[in-house]
Amino acid sequence: MSARLNPYLGFRDTAKDAMTYYQSVFGGELTLSTFRDFHASEDEAELDKIMHGMLTTDNGMVLMAADTPNSMDYNPGNTFSISLSGEDENELQGYWDRLAGEGTVTVPLEVAPWGDRFGMCTDKFGVAWLINIAGTSPQQ
Repeated sequence: MSARLNPYLGFRDTAKDAMTYYQSVFGGELTLSTFRDFHASEDEAELDKIMHGMLTTDNGMVLMAADTPNSMDYNPGNTFSISLSGEDENELQGYWDRLAGEGTVTVPLEVAPWGDRFGMCTDKFGVAWLINIAGTSPQQ
């Protein structure tokens, strides 16, 4: 197996809700493991929180997430975003519709100077997404 790079999102108490939501957006198989499952916390308040979640879609995308333990700093911010790109307009438009529908559009999904349809949004969990639907490049 070659190396893979997968986004891993950190949440505070909302990893299960977020990953279930992402499954409704992208489909696929979702596995969720709690701190209780791995005997990984002695804090009763953390036992049912998500220690590791992984969504694997039918087309091979993988998204991972966890709840940040109470003993660790959690500073949500705008230091990351997730980019989805490809040629399947219907698939990518559907992702856009679901992510932006309950979130905030920061750049409308429209034809960009490079000829693709491109947009940016922040979903209802505060995660920034970039969607790029391949199109016809401008004539040079």
